[in-house]
Amino acid sequence: MLFRIPRRTLAFMLPALGLAAALTVLAPQAHAAQTLRIASNFPSDHTASQAMTLFKTEVEQATKGELKIALFPDMQLGGAMENVDQVRSGTIFASVSSIAYYTRIVPEFEAVSLPFLFDSRTAAFRVMDGEAGKLLDQKMAEKGFIVLGTGELGFRHATNNVRPLASAKDFAGLKFRLQPNEVHLATFKALGANPVSMDVKEVYSALQQGVLDGQENPYNIIATRRFSEVQKYLSDTAHFFDYINVVANKRQFERLPADQQQAVRDAMAKAMQWQRAEAEKLDTHWREQLIKGGMQFTEITPETREELRKATASVVDLLRTRVDPKFVDLVVAEGTAK
Repeated sequence: MLFRIPRRTLAFMLPALGLAAALTVLAPQAHAAQTLRIASNFPSDHTASQAMTLFKTEVEQATKGELKIALFPDMQLGGAMENVDQVRSGTIFASVSSIAYYTRIVPEFEAVSLPFLFDSRTAAFRVMDGEAGKLLDQKMAEKGFIVLGTGELGFRHATNNVRPLASAKDFAGLKFRLQPNEVHLATFKALGANPVSMDVKEVYSALQQGVLDGQENPYNIIATRRFSEVQKYLSDTAHFFDYINVVANKRQFERLPADQQQAVRDAMAKAMQWQRAEAEKLDTHWREQLIKGGMQFTEITPETREELRKATASVVDLLRTRVDPKFVDLVVAEGTAK
């Protein structure tokens, strides 16, 4: 049985109902809760993973739980290249990896990977936090990505199972795994080595089976990936300085409300500031752990380092043929400024 409202009553109710509807439209709307998925190829005990845990806490507190962060470290969603593709397609919100995995999308990243360019991490971050870094961010945005933060992976050092690396000629003939970065590959070719591009998820077994003679990584990765279990010789070559990038899908980021975008940016700035400081503090610790674990350490002398720099000098000219020479010059100028 239908209940009929008298016409006189309805006439009085309509203005009130209209006002209520208008107030509902004008009232601030709570953001619908959503979850952002972030993948990483770093182990859970790496500073990059720990920084992302800090990021998660900061974002969820700042947004009062309206924005949740789901973290997938230690290659749970695949290797670094797979994660980059997942961000590009929007399958996940963001990935955490070395910048090397974006050099095929933005080749200019190779300029900050030039061999023996930086004498210190201060010089390395002067480049990435300066004009060159801003230009790289713009290039990434043009490709549909947004760089949320940059951290320290660190100076990369060579290990192998054949002989100590004490001079440039000791690299000759050795088969090394490198990241998918043309500058990295060209550098080891210039030293007479046989470089192979390979995702980090495959490296341990390749070293264990003797498919590779060696690899190169910061001390923290050599330790946390347990490469020391399948490698004998370690040298402090410091041939490249490597960065961690936290990169998000641009469309997904821009669909977030402005206050949530700011919460993400603020939390990432805090997380990356912590990560850089912690990575620097732990660098010597990881090297000592590798030596205590049985690796034979060979220190590179200043004379040998200069020999290595001269042997790889042609890599800079090679890069100038593939990316804007002015950008390469900008990176070199910022990286060597005193």
